[in-house]
Amino acid sequence: MFTAPRGARLHLGLFGRRNVGKSSLINGLTRQQTAIVSAVPGTTTDPVEKAMELLPLGPVLFIDTAGLDDDQGDLGRLRVEKSRLAMERTDIALVVATGEAWDDLEERLVADFRQRGTPVIVVFNQCDRVAAPIPTVERLMGLGIPVVAVSAKLGTNLGGLREALITAAPEGWIDPPTVAADLVPPGGLVMLVVPIDKEAPKGRLILPQVQTIRDLLDGDAMVMVVKERELQTAMQLLTRRPDLVVTDSQAFLKVAADTPDEVPLTSFSILFARYKGDLDTFVAGAAAIDRLHAGSRVLIAESCAHHPIGEDIGRVKIPRWLQQYCGGQLDVHVASGRDFPSDLANFDLVVHCGSCTTNRREVLARIARCRDAGVPITNYGIAIAKSLGIMERALGPFPSALATWRANDVP
Repeated sequence: MFTAPRGARLHLGLFGRRNVGKSSLINGLTRQQTAIVSAVPGTTTDPVEKAMELLPLGPVLFIDTAGLDDDQGDLGRLRVEKSRLAMERTDIALVVATGEAWDDLEERLVADFRQRGTPVIVVFNQCDRVAAPIPTVERLMGLGIPVVAVSAKLGTNLGGLREALITAAPEGWIDPPTVAADLVPPGGLVMLVVPIDKEAPKGRLILPQVQTIRDLLDGDAMVMVVKERELQTAMQLLTRRPDLVVTDSQAFLKVAADTPDEVPLTSFSILFARYKGDLDTFVAGAAAIDRLHAGSRVLIAESCAHHPIGEDIGRVKIPRWLQQYCGGQLDVHVASGRDFPSDLANFDLVVHCGSCTTNRREVLARIARCRDAGVPITNYGIAIAKSLGIMERALGPFPSALATWRANDVP
């Protein structure tokens, strides 16, 4: 429950006015005092995240947001802005209201989530004090929007809300998609090439590597883990060729040289481009690398806020490879964590990380924002494969993505 990665959790966001009981609702659902509750409006200032287990959904992340009716000057506007940013990473939205407060604010919230394609549940809290308005309930349910009346204070109908959450869970959540297990048969052998650099936590592997290992073991595949300089020796020791080789993107060239042509090869970052985002869109976006020139504006988007060390992949290596490829100095900007720019129009390309610490909903929201701004977006591993001239090899395990690349790679 406590060690499941944040990006692998179902994100449940609670939105609404101040003092409608959003924090109390989280406490009721989790059966503990997770969030601070007060009768004073505006107790929750910034979005507060709490990782919990909610069976049968499994690991979830509750996002308790500030009231969207906060009108307390500039600070209130900042609180509202942060709450609205949380909408982008929400997998299921709970619009919380009371029977005496439902108007344009709640209507806009519901409409916004429906436009995003985010499942939304309307929760009328404090039903022990005031009943949900029947005409509003009937109208919402007529639109196919689940409506649940609860009392977080008394625990009334929280079971009904849990059932609504289970029903609203995105298709395939309880049986989540695979990282790599679908690429090899049961009993298949996968070789993972894992360079150990300064950014790898001491005594541990980085998160995408751990998740890939677990995913392959769940798929009844065998896994062999080596560093890049041991790959050639390991290949010689095998009595059979591996069904797949997965490498850290930084070692692409050496690993490609040491892996027989008939063995499929890709990278962890490309696996996560598919797992956390939209592989075909990222592949199509990489064609924009051919249009880069001196002065082109490139955004490097990191979903985490790690401390850069030495030859940082996003801040040093990828800009260097891109500049070597296009033959000129690029105007490179870096956005870390949730500081993804609202204005993308002036960028020529966005290069996104593997997104191991965030969820797929937020990555898809960023892809949509790039699409709306007419800005191509790609992914670390795909950009590296393109810059190093091994795109066809790196996309070999993904026929659809390879076809997308061939359709977009116009000389």
